[in-house]
Amino acid sequence: MSKQSKRREALVYHAKPIPGKIKVVPTKKYASQRDLSLAYSPGVAEPCLEISRKKENVYKYTTKGNLVAVISNGTAVLGLGNIGPEASKPVMEGKGLLFKIFADIDVFDIEVDTENIEEFIQTVKMISPTFGGINLEDIKAPEAFEIERRLKEELDIPVMHDDQHGTAIISAAALINALELAEKKIDQVKIVISGAGAAAISCSRLYQACGAKRENMVMLDSKGVIRQDRENLSLEKAEFATHRKIDTLDEAMKDADVFIGLSTSNIVSPEMLKSMAKVPIVFAMSNPDPEIAYDLAVATREDIIMATGRSDHPNQVNNVLGFPFIFRGALDVRATKINEEMKMAAVYALANLAKEPVPEQVNIAYGETRLTFNKDYIIPKPFDPRLIAEVPPAVAKAAIESGVAKEPIKNWEEYRDSLMERLGSDNKIVRLLLNRAKINPKRVVFAEADQLKVLKAAQIAHEEGIAHPILLGRRDIIKALMDEIEFEADVPIIDPKSDEEIERKNNYAKCYWKQRGRRGITYYSAQRLMRERNYFAAMMVNEGDADAVITGYSRAYPTVVKPILELIGLAKGATRIATTNIMMTQRGPMFLSDTSININPSADDLAKIAVMTSKVVKMFGMQPTIAMLSYSNFGSSDNPGATKVRDAVSILHKNYPDLLVDGELQIDFALNVDVHKETFPFSKLAGRKVNTLIFPNLESANITYKLLKELNNSESIGPIMMGLRKPVHILQLGASVDEIVNMTAISVIDAQQKEKWELEHPEAK
Repeated sequence: MSKQSKRREALVYHAKPIPGKIKVVPTKKYASQRDLSLAYSPGVAEPCLEISRKKENVYKYTTKGNLVAVISNGTAVLGLGNIGPEASKPVMEGKGLLFKIFADIDVFDIEVDTENIEEFIQTVKMISPTFGGINLEDIKAPEAFEIERRLKEELDIPVMHDDQHGTAIISAAALINALELAEKKIDQVKIVISGAGAAAISCSRLYQACGAKRENMVMLDSKGVIRQDRENLSLEKAEFATHRKIDTLDEAMKDADVFIGLSTSNIVSPEMLKSMAKVPIVFAMSNPDPEIAYDLAVATREDIIMATGRSDHPNQVNNVLGFPFIFRGALDVRATKINEEMKMAAVYALANLAKEPVPEQVNIAYGETRLTFNKDYIIPKPFDPRLIAEVPPAVAKAAIESGVAKEPIKNWEEYRDSLMERLGSDNKIVRLLLNRAKINPKRVVFAEADQLKVLKAAQIAHEEGIAHPILLGRRDIIKALMDEIEFEADVPIIDPKSDEEIERKNNYAKCYWKQRGRRGITYYSAQRLMRERNYFAAMMVNEGDADAVITGYSRAYPTVVKPILELIGLAKGATRIATTNIMMTQRGPMFLSDTSININPSADDLAKIAVMTSKVVKMFGMQPTIAMLSYSNFGSSDNPGATKVRDAVSILHKNYPDLLVDGELQIDFALNVDVHKETFPFSKLAGRKVNTLIFPNLESANITYKLLKELNNSESIGPIMMGLRKPVHILQLGASVDEIVNMTAISVIDAQQKEKWELEHPEAK
């Protein structure tokens, strides 16, 4: 994508369909006059009076306890510099988005129009009664140090400047683990810090708190080594001035054990790396380009332990591992501040988590057979669902033990459970999906690439590294659309109706004729069918010219399914096909089957659909917990519609005893964990959170998923085809660009899985 096109896409993302990235939504009923009279006058007077009698009641009756202010004056925005408060607002909104999706914390972003330290401090102090915590952001040094120090002293709510402490906490956790692997002691290692801004100063201070010696540190700014004999040093720089008579990074790196880069790109040479001590630890965290390129560094030193700020290399130092969970813990005990003890608790929680067995969901997200603690995995991954259950409790305990918690937690097990429940509103599965596809992208045929939305999805898939697109359709139309959306990549364009493809079409026709010759297909009719894009696309996959197919955007589902079934056929061991849709709901991802194929499945069919769906759920690293749905509960009706579901459950319990499945169940009993456990304690699902729903027929499944999609604005991924021999996925008519991109990722993952299975079962080919 051209620079101009990327710019336009970023602007459209922020402007459409409504400007900005966050909004305020009601949390209470407001439909009736009674609701409104409670929400405002006269009912609102009662909590006001309670708070006036006891100020702490504000946490009981308002959102203060879960509300953080992300505050900036726009003086140090990303790498853009001093661009002003209004220009900083998109970044502050983005920070609010991260708070919400990672830790379920609400945010108001506040942009303050002053560069005067005193004015800024007074502004924050005056608005602080609104908030449970203050996250300072993108404020230039050295003012940031004074602003944070004063606000921490003068406010009774948590205050943290994430630019300083976020990187420090994450990198300190990584450093502790890297030193353990290198078999070095933190109080003995020589550390070089390139950069002397807020993050570098905070990192250096936190490393000292972990045991590093100041005399073993050398810090550099744009003028070179910060020495004690340099004039006009700020207080912060003077704190880390060295007595050593050296001037350059070259000299500082000699025999150094650790390099911390928080400066600018490409300033570390291979020669500098070679001059470092054995098993050098290099954290090159400049973004987007590190102080030395990852590939160059690992090629220069085999023994290097390296981290960067980038997601495409091992050991990403990503602040999102820290600030959402630190504030979560601080808010949950109503801490009056974020102190050193709480920051250290976060450091060690992160460091320890990297040594624990990694959940399958994380392995899947990063395409690993099994992530284990080693030099390529020294800090947890942002996808790790354990973060919210490990870091906030550690921070909360430190707050309690250090005496800054006003609301101590009494039941830690219940607290951890409540934290995991907060993940329900964060649909990480989409990010997991795209990330996993990028690890091993496949050749995907877009059978309707002359449709603008399909082509746009193909462009995104190509530019994001999700897939290698093959575009089917009229070449002139595709070329014109590519010019329109600035899709400049050199990707294959194939027009099945064109004479340019005559040789390939004839070869495909011969293969199809051999396959279907005894079923009424002549060679001539096979040649004619190969002019149709879905037949052509399916043959591309069959003959190994592509890995997967995406189709169905502009045509009715049944007309697309027919050629796919004729050409692709069933996977080994499968006796039928079915589909499942993943719905992104407030309680987390829900798998709904069968949404598109089987009109009135039998009990045996329902059992097979449940088993196929369970494999898809596992493909995403989740434990399938399956409710077989009906209008009755456990034998309350003898109608055939209910008994077939009951019979399906019997088949599953007999043949798949380890599968967490039960029914027949009404939908409300299936989804309400407490009611289900109380009413049906004998159920295999009692006390468990259901994530998979098997419907008794096509109409109920299809209506339900479309109802959820339209009324609740739930994002849908699917329908995902199950049971086919090759990865072919059929879109819903008129799917959105995002839906097509997500289905492209599904098709890539499907191809990855089938490739893996074939390698493991060569005899099945």
